[in-house]
Amino acid sequence: MFSELKFPVPWGHVAAKAWGPSDGHPVLCLHGWLDNANTFDRLIPLLPRGCYYVAMDFSGHGLSSHRPAGCPYHFLDYVTDVRRVAAALQWRRFTLMGHSMGGAVAGMFCFLYPEMVDKLILLESLGFLLAPEDTEAWLKSKRRVIDRLLSLEAKQQTPKARSPEAALQRLLEANSHLTAEGGAILLQRGATETPAGLVYNRDMRARTQSREFFTVEQCVKLLQKIQDRVLIIISQDGLLVPHNIPSRNHFVKALQEAFESTIKEHIQLAEVPGSHFVHLNKPEVVSGIISNFLTAQNTRARL
Repeated sequence: MFSELKFPVPWGHVAAKAWGPSDGHPVLCLHGWLDNANTFDRLIPLLPRGCYYVAMDFSGHGLSSHRPAGCPYHFLDYVTDVRRVAAALQWRRFTLMGHSMGGAVAGMFCFLYPEMVDKLILLESLGFLLAPEDTEAWLKSKRRVIDRLLSLEAKQQTPKARSPEAALQRLLEANSHLTAEGGAILLQRGATETPAGLVYNRDMRARTQSREFFTVEQCVKLLQKIQDRVLIIISQDGLLVPHNIPSRNHFVKALQEAFESTIKEHIQLAEVPGSHFVHLNKPEVVSGIISNFLTAQNTRARL
């Protein structure tokens, strides 16, 4: 069983769902890009029951309010969402678990507020967003954010309504790593039923978010900010296995080596069978690893 939560923010609210005793060890769960809190629906029931799990919807996702008109979605805004929720819950120190983009948000939060995080769990994420290959690519990515935002504002399109079958099919086409069951779970929170059909809840502007990129050198320096233990779970058929993204082979390999050399005594790297959504598609593959990590005695890093 879970309960629904709402945290007031200046433009509306941040929505979340919670499992477990409210006085249990706090674990904040962060979903991936364009997903929602339901991504943890099948995993959390398999984890230690003594913890209090809160899975939040980032702004513009799931049941959370969209940001005000004219405002783009910056990566740092998602980190701010985490800080707002932690403040509302009056959590001074907690565990962070993030999938994909949520892992990058969790990593950035750790770098900015290392004293607030006791453990970091990264699902199909290394805690960073990969940097463009060169300056021109970086400039192009920033220009694209502005142009797409202005284009969306000019079109002022109303969200398209689809039949439940069509809405699920569209979601699966955009996420080849999702199973039909996993897609249906995300859709329960990711769409609203209207007389014309299902309408996706996510803000279209979230597709054009402005990201915070890092070089390998910056990543190494940031890694030293992490004060406690880290668990990284990579899927064999996911997005972080180097041979699956040839254009970023050197970056991923260099980053993995940096993790292992910088905080090797406090990092656990596990490779499991499955896809980018292994925690949703086959949660039993990762639940034991995460449970052992959560219950293990924490040893603070000596960096």
